[in-house]
Amino acid sequence: MKKVLLTLFPLVTILLMVWGYHQAIYVAPDDALQGYVFRIIYYHVPSATVAFLFFAVSLIGSIGYLTYRRSSPNRAQIADAWALAGAEVGVVFCTVVLTTGPLWGRRAWGIWWTWDARLTTTLVLWLIYVSYLLLRRFAAGPQMQTLAAVLGIFGALDVPIVYMSNRWWRTQHPAPVFGGDQDSGMKDPTMVHALLWNMLAWFCWGLLVLFIRYQVERRHQQYAALEAQEALEANV
Repeated sequence: MKKVLLTLFPLVTILLMVWGYHQAIYVAPDDALQGYVFRIIYYHVPSATVAFLFFAVSLIGSIGYLTYRRSSPNRAQIADAWALAGAEVGVVFCTVVLTTGPLWGRRAWGIWWTWDARLTTTLVLWLIYVSYLLLRRFAAGPQMQTLAAVLGIFGALDVPIVYMSNRWWRTQHPAPVFGGDQDSGMKDPTMVHALLWNMLAWFCWGLLVLFIRYQVERRHQQYAALEAQEALEANV
């Protein structure tokens, strides 16, 4: 059953990505004001949503590591593996956000970047988690894992700030697609369907990569533990 799921899920993910692309490019109409460039939203919004979800995975994993690091080392390592996987996948999707946003802004605003509250808080979020990954890459040992967990929790606190930024402050960024006032969001059902299909596709893609990265990290942890055990036995 597990092998069937491991084979079927990637196939379903690919089909969803293709179907989402078809909906975004060929089915959904051009926006009345923005024209064809509006279609970037079908990739920008899903990537932002998925990034937030996987930063939440990193948050939960970081809390789990700090909770179990003394009482249950094995659980702590499992939680740490999820924290790292969530951070890495989240950074990938956040990078997509910071790429597609300026592409849209160049056509809509005439500029690549502005220090708007939504843009700035998103950049800060990306920088925090890039710092998290750099810490994981160039430091080692339990102290590194503890510091990384604290940084992962700190970074996740920026997610609600990013989400609420264009509600708390006046910004150039468009109103929320979901959860805004009655004048915000999409009015055309075809556009909504295209966005939802792409959100599902990108979530499945991210979930697939997350699971693979978690498995790789767990194997790395097990190999490191085995090496440490062999070194200890050799010194006895």
